[in-house]
Amino acid sequence: MTQAIKLITGALAVILTTGTLHAQAPRAVCGARDQVVETLTGRFGEVAQSWGMGPGNRIVEVFASEETGTWTITVTDANGTTCLVASGRYWENLAPVPVGGAL
Repeated sequence: MTQAIKLITGALAVILTTGTLHAQAPRAVCGARDQVVETLTGRFGEVAQSWGMGPGNRIVEVFASEETGTWTITVTDANGTTCLVASGRYWENLAPVPVGGAL
């Protein structure tokens, strides 16, 4: 297990045992958006890279750290509850490709 995965696993264990976040669905960790963002930013150095509107007016965001290469995808409901839905490592920003243009 890599150091980044150990850190994420450890942080989620701390969050779950302190009651800061709560599980709303199997394998999902959820909490107030500001607390989730604070954890992603403060503990892992991940910042928002992109976002979009998903079904049911849910906001889908991708957080990542260029320094550590870790990334997390979150979904936020209209009530402000944010759930972690995926995370990983080896994040890399790609250069934008012009639409209809030559590569």
